[in-house]
Amino acid sequence: MLDRLAPGVVRIPTTGRDNAFLVDGDDGFTLVDVGWADAAVPILGALAELGRKPSDIKRVVLTHAHPDHVQGVARLRDATGARILVHHAEQTWLEGGRVPASGRSGVLGRALDKLPKLHWQPLTADATLTDGDLVPGSGGLRALHTPGHSPGHLVFLHEPSGTALVGDAVFNRSGLALGPAALAADPQLRAGSLARIPGDVRAVGFAHGAPLNGDGVQAFHAFIAQLV
Repeated sequence: MLDRLAPGVVRIPTTGRDNAFLVDGDDGFTLVDVGWADAAVPILGALAELGRKPSDIKRVVLTHAHPDHVQGVARLRDATGARILVHHAEQTWLEGGRVPASGRSGVLGRALDKLPKLHWQPLTADATLTDGDLVPGSGGLRALHTPGHSPGHLVFLHEPSGTALVGDAVFNRSGLALGPAALAADPQLRAGSLARIPGDVRAVGFAHGAPLNGDGVQAFHAFIAQLV
């Protein structure tokens, strides 16, 4: 079921706990993240519900190259012809088809990444992003480099609506949290990175968990304030 998080921003639940986001832009849609291997099914279903066709997704921007965000990219790209964009620090991860050992701080994380189930079809990005980039054609998506969970993690700020799409910088499964340190590349960087998110955002979309808007956004700002 579609959830209109903010004007021009739609949340697409790809599983019971994972989300992608469709942003209306200048030339069609920009999709923020994809998801697991089967995520293309609900994403294309959401497009049909909107009365749009697969080729209306013009680009996919990735918050980071972890399997639960990129495993479905190859299938979605084949269905839509969309261009793929990722932070330059994770371009080699995308091309390698898995998170390298250096990409996790904990033994558990490195062990999990050895499992074939957590690998993906190697992909070459069509373009890379860096801090402060405005995604071309996206209708106002600004990339903010927020390292910690991964070296090239990006938060995307939809400037027209004041919406932050935070990827895995913050989780909202059973309350707001930073997520397991063992699965992060450099846990010590995470809190400081959150200070880069503007204090006046009016809606927040999480890759994992329910979004926040209206009065609920105050809890997000309070969470960041206590960390930084």
